[in-house]
Amino acid sequence: MATDPSCPPMTPTMSLMHDPKPLVPPATESGVAMSEVPAFAPNSPIGNRLSTINLPLHGHRLSFTGTLASMTHRTAMDLVEKHGGSASEHVSKQTTMLVVGEEGWPLEPDGQPSVKLQQVTKWIQDGLGIQIINESEWLSILGERVADEHASQVHRHYTPAMLSQVLSVSVHLIRRWERSGLIVPVRRIYRLPYFDFQEVASARRLSQLVTDGVSVHEIKSSLDRLRHVLPNVDRPLAQLDILAAGHDTLVYRDDAGRLKTTGGQMLLDFEPPPEPDDDDVDSPPKLTAGRQVQTHWTADQWFAEGCRLADAGEPTAAVEAFRLCLMDQPSNAEAHFHLAEALYRLDHLRGALERYHIAVELDHQYLEAWTQLGCVHAQLGEWEPALEAFNIALDIHPDYPDARLHKAEALHHLGRTGEAHEHWRAYLAYDQRGPWADLARQRLQEEIDSQP
Repeated sequence: MATDPSCPPMTPTMSLMHDPKPLVPPATESGVAMSEVPAFAPNSPIGNRLSTINLPLHGHRLSFTGTLASMTHRTAMDLVEKHGGSASEHVSKQTTMLVVGEEGWPLEPDGQPSVKLQQVTKWIQDGLGIQIINESEWLSILGERVADEHASQVHRHYTPAMLSQVLSVSVHLIRRWERSGLIVPVRRIYRLPYFDFQEVASARRLSQLVTDGVSVHEIKSSLDRLRHVLPNVDRPLAQLDILAAGHDTLVYRDDAGRLKTTGGQMLLDFEPPPEPDDDDVDSPPKLTAGRQVQTHWTADQWFAEGCRLADAGEPTAAVEAFRLCLMDQPSNAEAHFHLAEALYRLDHLRGALERYHIAVELDHQYLEAWTQLGCVHAQLGEWEPALEAFNIALDIHPDYPDARLHKAEALHHLGRTGEAHEHWRAYLAYDQRGPWADLARQRLQEEIDSQP
């Protein structure tokens, strides 16, 4: 979407908070201080009017820009009206407050700040007393009870599988982002990482902008302009540097003829190797025609290469790399897990099951391996062993959201829907957005509707 060319660019040094209008008018229209107004019956006309005046957003007209982390825009607009204000999808000179969502920044596809944000900034420069605040600040204005109720959605932690569902990206991409340092787990339960939702949403947005050809300089400039209203802009800027480095990676051959990146990572060469000289008696063996075994590579290097190939959408080659890793490290549970993932992507479900089994035998507390084991059994229609796998995962980590949802679905398919209710409700305590949350709500509603 093109931005309004009449709007001047915002400068990083300009404050976006200009003479904020008091959130609660200090006096009635007659000039009498609120503390001096006598009490009236709550349901009388005057009482109702004073009750409205006492609401925190009385007299304010709000609009929202960017994606809210705590709720939809429609819910937010209803909440504004409930607290005495009015809300509009569009900004005007009557707008008194623009709220910036903390899930998705107010950036257009070309990397520029949103039209709303640019227009309000221009009006602020012209002297209008409009406030620009972030979502968390807005929730605080609504009062402690509302802030406590919704703030947890802003800073909720998600597993890779949950993020995959909510953000519509693959788990493989989320793991790749973690390996590159683009996202960093806020905590781990054994091997299972939990991520801050905002950081991962930030990575997805930045990745999309870079992929779409928006210059890194343009994105950095826009983020700098948002520094005054969005917390922790420094982290997205660091993520952008990582993305830019990956986007500009060059591949070259070293003196030994190996493919390497400018960062030093060796790559698997799929071009047929040159014919050896007649006296080259130490020519390495071949895995398949035209593919040379890098006999000098370590198990860790083969593991890294398998991950890279899986990320690049080459699961067949990834399978070979992980097998070569396991030739030197047969007890590497993580390598077995990733081999299982690659086999699953190739639709080799039984082979994947076997490798997941080995992973949990080597590391009984490998939570993701247990849930994947259960999911493959479920896909094969084997609900009893699926349920057993989910139960083991929950024995290890009772607050594991993925296992809660999957266990509920297994119980449902086994005709034990009554037992599934507590697990659907438990999942909704961790997550209230995305397809999995929708599924849990749908299942609970179906049970309500089925009752006489």
